[in-house]
Amino acid sequence: MRIVILGAGQVGASVAEALASEINDVTVVDQSSTCLAQLADRLDVRTVTGNAALPSVLRSAGIEDAEMLVAVTQSDQTNLVACKIARHMFNVPTRIARLRGADFLADEALLADDMFAVSHAICPEQEITDYIARLVAFPEALQVLEFADGRATLVCVRAYEGGLLVGKQIQSMREHLPPQVDARIVAIFREHQPVDPTGRTVIEAGDEVFLLAAREHIRPVLRELRRMQEPVKRIMIAGGGNIGARIAGALEMNHEVKVIECDARRAEAIAARFRDALVLCGEATDENVLAQENIDEMDMFLALTNDDEDNIMAASLAKRLGCKRVLALINRRAYADMVQGGPIDIGLSPAQVSIGSLLTFVRHGDVARVHSLRRGAAEALELIVHGDRDSSKVVGRRIADLPVIKGAHIGAILRKGPPKTALQDGIPVTVSGDEVIIPHHDTTIEAGDHVVVFCTRKAQIPQVEKLFQVSANFF
Repeated sequence: MRIVILGAGQVGASVAEALASEINDVTVVDQSSTCLAQLADRLDVRTVTGNAALPSVLRSAGIEDAEMLVAVTQSDQTNLVACKIARHMFNVPTRIARLRGADFLADEALLADDMFAVSHAICPEQEITDYIARLVAFPEALQVLEFADGRATLVCVRAYEGGLLVGKQIQSMREHLPPQVDARIVAIFREHQPVDPTGRTVIEAGDEVFLLAAREHIRPVLRELRRMQEPVKRIMIAGGGNIGARIAGALEMNHEVKVIECDARRAEAIAARFRDALVLCGEATDENVLAQENIDEMDMFLALTNDDEDNIMAASLAKRLGCKRVLALINRRAYADMVQGGPIDIGLSPAQVSIGSLLTFVRHGDVARVHSLRRGAAEALELIVHGDRDSSKVVGRRIADLPVIKGAHIGAILRKGPPKTALQDGIPVTVSGDEVIIPHHDTTIEAGDHVVVFCTRKAQIPQVEKLFQVSANFF
């Protein structure tokens, strides 16, 4: 696929890395020749220096032959103008824009073809906010991801010494779950290497275990399999920037939130936006500031400034001073890999969080959701099944009869169903008839199913896409 990426910042560079590694023809446009040179040194991409909102620059980038435009510069206005030009001057089929402004995101009419012609709008800051909010809700997790509009949840936890399953085979998990609750261990990573899970695989202490279950079942599953932490009540946030302010606003209603911001003007501005969160002006890397604000009583510390080193220092210091769990936002992926699992519980790379929404539009077939895992080494896809037994390799077939793709596992199936009536507090109400199925060897896939597939290595993805594609005569 020919793809033009506008912007060589953290998001643009991560997108370029993800797409260039998959045999796409990628061109990156940015006004900084230095950023482009650094990108070209490590990736097989073409670069063009210039203003991404100018037709002449877009033409130099090969926009006339492009199948997709990914506009992820720091400027909403540049991204919107580039999408409009790409649609109306060059007829680019797919146009993705990164947008921060709430006004643009709230008004779909502005993004329509007759206006700015944005096919898909993404807001990485909001995606990171939602991601961190889920980690706060599941404090024992390293990752929490959702599929099928939230009906299925994938949680990554670290197995601990003395846990119910440690030293036992995966198939014994069924003994610890109530009859109506089902779950699937879709992947295990041991010392950063994937372990192909079968019923006889033995879980070891320190393993990263990926559990997939229906949303309403995930907590009972975690309760049975892992030592549960107390719910998070008190949170301290270092940094009142875009992400810090968003997450504070999202959490302040149900949590005690303190925000530490070093810039006095910024601290004053965000304090006026909050109802309950307390904003303090100070340095989060100052031991005295953290001690005075009772860091040892905090359930979670979130280091969300724009500086990787400050985030690592602040989170490490918070942990040493007694905070139960700490998270650091780290743009450099190498740093995130290095610090997670030490004093820092979670090293979060923002670009890796937001890359999934972009990959959704690049994948072949009808893909509803993509989540990048293990810093991009693994991936989970939600594919929509089409066709019939003649035109599809999966419709009407049992899981056991499908071709084996080593390292790729079907973890769950969401099957649409008609609305049904249920009693809530003695009152009949209409609820969704959709069903989350944890498949077994004799489960049959049907047309219209949403199938969640976990791939421990990205090299398996083309095989999975090909398996779920329908033959040409279906159309």
